[in-house]
Amino acid sequence: MALAIPGNRLINAGVFVACLATIGIVLYMEHVMFLSPCGLCITQRVFVMLCGFTCLVAAIHNPTPGGQRIYSFVGAAMCVFGSYFAGRQIWLQHLPEDEVPACGPGLTYIYDNFPFLETLSFLLKGDGNCAEVKFRFLGILTIPEMSMIAFAALFGICMFIAFRTPQSEIS
Repeated sequence: MALAIPGNRLINAGVFVACLATIGIVLYMEHVMFLSPCGLCITQRVFVMLCGFTCLVAAIHNPTPGGQRIYSFVGAAMCVFGSYFAGRQIWLQHLPEDEVPACGPGLTYIYDNFPFLETLSFLLKGDGNCAEVKFRFLGILTIPEMSMIAFAALFGICMFIAFRTPQSEIS
């Protein structure tokens, strides 16, 4: 007997729930464990939310296979962009200490005192604050490394949905 694979609607809803859980975990880390997010962390959160939102809309809309591919490619693109910023933070964390960029002012100060485009540039580029390793899961994985794994899994699921044959769906 073959294992029944759920339909796209259910998989998209599951991706949305996974993204929601991911945001819940990072909010727990920020507000309970008091791990302040850096600019790159915030940027990664945005792309997790965008992927989740895309999959939520796809689950609600339940489009034709062609429309589902579009939703899946948009969700996958959000994962690619998020992976870029996770990769940048991983790279910063592995730089030798003498090559790490200088730390800038805190995010609250930047939001309050700089124009939007400069704030956006800071969030997308990162600084020495992003190179600091504040937490390791099981003593092994840093937060951006866990983020990279999550983006890779979400990307894989989005690609699965995009390229599965419509007749293989079970609704």
